[in-house]
Amino acid sequence: MTDQNLAIIVLAAGQGTRMKSSLPKMLHPLAGAPIVGHVLATARALDAAHVLAVVRHEREQVASAIEAGFPGTVLVDQDEIDGTGRAVELAVAALPEGFDGDVLVLNGDVPLLDADTLAEFLGRHRGTGSAASVLSAVYDDPSGYGRIVRSDAGAFDRIVEQKDATPDERAIAEINAGIYAFGAAALRDQLANLTTENAQGEKYLTDVIGLLRAAGSEVEAVPVAEPWLVAGINDRAQLSETAARLNALIVRGWQLAGVTIDDPATTWIDLAVKIESDVTIRPGTQLKGATVIATGAVVGPDTTLVDCEVGENAEVRRTDGTLAVIGAGATVGPFSFLRPGTVLGADGKIGAFVETKNAQIGEGSKVPHLSYIGDATIGVHSNVGAGSITANYDGVQKHRTEIGSHVRTGSHGVFVAPVRIGDGVYTGAGTVVRKEVPAGALAVNVAPQRNIEGWVQQYRAGTAAAQAAEVAGEASEPVVD
Repeated sequence: MTDQNLAIIVLAAGQGTRMKSSLPKMLHPLAGAPIVGHVLATARALDAAHVLAVVRHEREQVASAIEAGFPGTVLVDQDEIDGTGRAVELAVAALPEGFDGDVLVLNGDVPLLDADTLAEFLGRHRGTGSAASVLSAVYDDPSGYGRIVRSDAGAFDRIVEQKDATPDERAIAEINAGIYAFGAAALRDQLANLTTENAQGEKYLTDVIGLLRAAGSEVEAVPVAEPWLVAGINDRAQLSETAARLNALIVRGWQLAGVTIDDPATTWIDLAVKIESDVTIRPGTQLKGATVIATGAVVGPDTTLVDCEVGENAEVRRTDGTLAVIGAGATVGPFSFLRPGTVLGADGKIGAFVETKNAQIGEGSKVPHLSYIGDATIGVHSNVGAGSITANYDGVQKHRTEIGSHVRTGSHGVFVAPVRIGDGVYTGAGTVVRKEVPAGALAVNVAPQRNIEGWVQQYRAGTAAAQAAEVAGEASEPVVD
């Protein structure tokens, strides 16, 4: 049920200069989704009636990503006035007239904060009737953060920034996490009192807390159970740390769901991946995008799959695959490269050092070794010999090769597309197929072998090869008594 009394504001207007990146900080990927996407997904999980995102720097890129991933989010443009207070002021102004519920303010660069933690925080805020609640955390090293100052009785007193803190206040381990819950009426009243009369010339949201306390309103600080829940991302080192933390949670979740993961430290799994029980993931495996792995499959070691489907009891070893479908009981690898459009049928095989692209390989068919199969269709229970190539490109256009069912092609064959090989065909080793081969035929290139005896001794005299040939010739001469 939608919570009609809840609005969520996601602050996504920051420049993120410490990332030192041409890509906006909010859009850096984390487990297959942009950083801000994790925060918006959490906001959606709370079923708020209104979700707003404040954007500014790299506005078009950030806005496009939000609209694509989370349609219905209200975008609010921050103007030339800086500061989180101004961002919230503009977002509150964008709420429907008369909204008088609760406003939850989230930072777009704090992706690990989950819906359950926020729901508990919001419930406590509503239960106490406070004008505002501040989410806090206890850090071993609180350097750089604003501190939560409490009274002798333990009640919230104020937030003091580190630059303004006394030595005693700097020793406080409880910090302001920058996540707030406000009553809408109290928030509106105090936002109107914010000024830019400070060293940075910004409107600070933390000043609202001070104004509420000065007006005699109740404010509560609520510590989170684990400090990493509110860890923000400001640079690439923090991005890496957050990615590792999130991946450990994802991997553990799949382990508890019945998936065997041999080495969690070297296994990376995106949030959108789906894995059934009794799957085995070997070390060095990355499962990315919308990859789906069916029960009984074995994936890895040293395998990367992006947006792939792997069928029941299939085995994929040392393989790089993107937008590929691997059928039940099929085997792939080692050292296979599956490009988009590859579909391998049940019990089929794509073997060592094989590259495929836009290729449909039928049930029980095999491409075992050292081959390139592109823009091709192969029927059922066919075998493509080692070193085969579908020559699909004529320099201008791509063309298809069609190979029928129960076909046996010789090693080192070349199929010059467009070409069709009928059912039950055999081809000889080294055959270059340029025209259609009818069902049941044997295709060979007629080129009789010629042996020019003595050629090495005549044209490569003095070489090791010539000397070996001479010795071999002497050894083969008949003995005369």
